[in-house]
Amino acid sequence: MLLSKSCIYGLRASILLATKESSGFITIRDLSDELQISFHFLTKVLQQLTKAELLESFKGPNGGVRLAKPADKITFEEVVTSLDGTYHHLDCPLGLPACGELAPCPMHSQWMELQNNIHQMIGRVTLSDLSKRQKQGKLKQQIPAQTGS
Repeated sequence: MLLSKSCIYGLRASILLATKESSGFITIRDLSDELQISFHFLTKVLQQLTKAELLESFKGPNGGVRLAKPADKITFEEVVTSLDGTYHHLDCPLGLPACGELAPCPMHSQWMELQNNIHQMIGRVTLSDLSKRQKQGKLKQQIPAQTGS
């Protein structure tokens, strides 16, 4: 499954919001600073998540964004679908354009099993699951600082 940069940033922001769920509204500036993501780009991504009713936004001096429903009610798949559209299987791993049920490649059955497992997993994993891993330090959100050469 290949995700767009917008989708990846949306997932990262959603997970961070889930870790701060009880904090109320979080400013987009704070999110962009903490995640090291362009403020303007992140704003556009969060607008899409708000339009999809996964986030709520509030304007003004105490404004920001927050999850529109509990983190355990928002799946990884919902975020992906709201930003990248419906989940699609990847093309044939051997690059055969005619590969399918009627003319399967040598890897078709294993590939489809893997695709089905991925689809089931993203439909089960919630932002709450991922935020718990984040809080335990098992999920890194920031890009490591680069050292000089």
